[in-house]
Amino acid sequence: MFLGEGPLWDPIRGVLLWVDIEDGSVYRGVFAFGGSIEIQERIAFPDTAGTVAVAASGEMVVAGTRSLFFRTPDGAITAGPDLVSGEGRRFNDGKPDPQGRLVVGTKGPDGSDAETLLRVEHDGSATVLDDDLTLANGLGWTADGRRLYTVDTLSRRIHVRDYDPDTGETGPRRVFVTLDGPGYPDGMTIDAEDHLWLAVWGGGRVLRISPAGEIVGRIDVPAPHTSSVAFAGPELDTMVITTAQENLTPEELAAAPLSGRLFTLRPGVRGTRPLLWAGRS
Repeated sequence: MFLGEGPLWDPIRGVLLWVDIEDGSVYRGVFAFGGSIEIQERIAFPDTAGTVAVAASGEMVVAGTRSLFFRTPDGAITAGPDLVSGEGRRFNDGKPDPQGRLVVGTKGPDGSDAETLLRVEHDGSATVLDDDLTLANGLGWTADGRRLYTVDTLSRRIHVRDYDPDTGETGPRRVFVTLDGPGYPDGMTIDAEDHLWLAVWGGGRVLRISPAGEIVGRIDVPAPHTSSVAFAGPELDTMVITTAQENLTPEELAAAPLSGRLFTLRPGVRGTRPLLWAGRS
């Protein structure tokens, strides 16, 4: 994959979903022998595919360039209204909140400091949570849904804020961690112990970060552009890591030929049940 991202375990159908952003593809796969992933289906969307979420019914929502795309279980795809404006901007990473509302951010031209984090309400309207980001990226909620962590990639910051899981009302945003060292924070997930797992783009690693903001674990990945991470499987005890080939020179790709692959491992801790999208009202 050129830009693998957004791994998501569908707990109802027992399948793994992930996207190839620039290709506009959503992949559906199952675990096979030895922890490998067997692709069952590639679903093509008529745009980029920044992230995917799924409803209990099996309906999918995919964040395209400027709008959301909806796919019914029988395969019909429709587009929603434009929610992103401005040259060179598109939707990026996102996830449903505890009430099933999609929270999704934007990526713009290099040097931007006006990228947004939006919550798409049940009626399709958008609430702006942030409008001063460099590149909105991974996000996740604690197990009780009362704390939201969000990544701002180019500032190398992870933000945290209180979050009402019922109303979506948020508290003040504050800096949780500023990443040092090579690479940039990208996609993330949160385990059952409320520790963050952070993919480091350009760093070839996934970090485990405690609720106190301390790095307490590290997984090295044989692909420099480590893009995102999720817990999957019936017991949510398998970690899936996505990687990308984007922006690698021929020499860098030759040195890291597994770039663009998915990797799986058992980290010794479980994830929490993935949040489902509420579907269209």
